[in-house]
Amino acid sequence: MSTESISTETAPPDTPMASRRWQGLGVLAVAQFMVVLDATIVNIALPAIGTGLHIGHQSLAWIITAYVIAFGGLLPLGGRLADLLGRRRVFAIGVGVFTAASLAGGLAQNGAMLITTRALQGAGAALLAPAALSLVTAMFPIAAERAKALSIWGAVAAGGSAAGVLLGGLLTGGLGWRSVFLINVPVGAAVLAVVRTVVAESRARRSVPLGAGSFDLPGAATVTGGLVALVTALSEGGTWGWASAATLTGFAVAAALLVTFVIAESRAAHPLVPLRLLRIRTVGAGNAVMLLTGAAMFGAFYFLSLYEQIVLGYGPIAAGVSQLPLAAALIVAAGAAAPLMARLGARAVLAGSLLVFAAGLAWLGLAPVHGSFLADLLGPTMLLGLGLGAAFVPATAVAVAGVPADQAGIAGGLVNTSQQAGGALGLAALVALATTRTAAAAHHGTAQMAALQHGYSWAFYGAAVIAALAAALAAAGIHRHDAADAPTTADAPTTA
Repeated sequence: MSTESISTETAPPDTPMASRRWQGLGVLAVAQFMVVLDATIVNIALPAIGTGLHIGHQSLAWIITAYVIAFGGLLPLGGRLADLLGRRRVFAIGVGVFTAASLAGGLAQNGAMLITTRALQGAGAALLAPAALSLVTAMFPIAAERAKALSIWGAVAAGGSAAGVLLGGLLTGGLGWRSVFLINVPVGAAVLAVVRTVVAESRARRSVPLGAGSFDLPGAATVTGGLVALVTALSEGGTWGWASAATLTGFAVAAALLVTFVIAESRAAHPLVPLRLLRIRTVGAGNAVMLLTGAAMFGAFYFLSLYEQIVLGYGPIAAGVSQLPLAAALIVAAGAAAPLMARLGARAVLAGSLLVFAAGLAWLGLAPVHGSFLADLLGPTMLLGLGLGAAFVPATAVAVAGVPADQAGIAGGLVNTSQQAGGALGLAALVALATTRTAAAAHHGTAQMAALQHGYSWAFYGAAVIAALAAALAAAGIHRHDAADAPTTADAPTTA
């Protein structure tokens, strides 16, 4: 939401459109399910995509990274556009872009085309996700109904994550990797066909005239460009040489663009990211923790899929089924997080859950070339699910604690952006680490699969270190009295 979201214009409670608000919630939830599903369904298909389009392991990560950068970098702009131009309108545009990009991705003939369509998918998700959540809050002005609607919303997000691992395996194994993109096409088309009949238009009342400065396009361009430059330098540094002119130029461009972003935000009349929010201790610490958590999480899921399918030889269906305990543990832990926060406090739950997550990652790093599900995967992946599920709620709650009520939407959106940005940077860094260690092992005569597993182990260990740093930051950077102000319920990040 924008800083101008003082009040909301929407259909009055007694209008025919408002009477269909539960049907409207269903339509919006389907679109949200599609976006959340996409975050996990593609991971399972990655090895098949790499084989089908002849994409190397290092470049394969861009299929995830392109989506994450576009989603995270444009998410604040998507929320601002929705508030000012109309939430239903921007939601429909986002669904249309996401659906068209999914069709193009399913028809992609090479890696460059698929990576481009993934970026477009991320841009569409950045439009539809904040617009959909804003529409839900506008459709249910009564507190009790809103709480029920948001509970359904959270359950849909959790269900999408769980369904993605299984559906990704079934689709990839049965119909081929292209089906994981093409499945979005009929879903998106159905949402577009009915959304105008069950969801009323809604927008923020503006206290100032609408103009180009209302959207902060320079801020969106510089933060997205800076992330692209930084991820490129991290991803390709091992190939180009860390001291090469290309790599150093990439880092320099990234630094220049990100510094420009900070300057632009400090001077913009209506910034996408009000820097004053980051001066609130809980907001700054919560977002730093979420950035590190996202970095470890995206790397964990990426390398888990590669380990299972490339090293252990699992097919897509077996890989999907093997990750169901992880998804179930995540859902259970997320449900238990609020009661635990009420008893132990947000800081203790957040730091403890991140240590559990780090332990699961370190345990995965010990998995051998000829590992088994029961001995080497079930235990650590359950820890991953429990740690992540319990971490999301307190991290989000801490990041919005102490924020004025009229800026809670901005603070919540910032948490999602931090998660996505951290995921992009962390995945790039961990891929570079794994690639370097795999090459070193191969250079010393290690067999191909053993060399790959050596690199994957280093990636899991690296992710464990990142998660441990997040836990230390949560313990040291969040004061007890600050964490006590955190709400015991909070909207989870848009994707998990």
